[in-house]
Amino acid sequence: MPARIYQMPKNAMQSGKARTGTWVLEFVPTEAKKPDPLTGWAGSGNTPEQVSLKFPTQDAAKAYADREGIEYSIVNTPPKTLKIQAYADNFR
Repeated sequence: MPARIYQMPKNAMQSGKARTGTWVLEFVPTEAKKPDPLTGWAGSGNTPEQVSLKFPTQDAAKAYADREGIEYSIVNTPPKTLKIQAYADNFR
């Protein structure tokens, strides 16, 4: 079952950067979710999709995947672009 390894992004609702150095290994969904006839909630029988493993470094996540025989792909973090703007620019 394939997995993806990526670095946790910064929380958009807060200015802090807590846990952004953490790497996550998640399994890729293998089947589409279906609505449950009784409740209408979306779900599937794919239980590994619910597993999310956290690692301190990318190398630790790779080592775990290699040791357990999990094929993986690494999703690189996009580069950060800052738009530097002064408060006075709002009035021009």
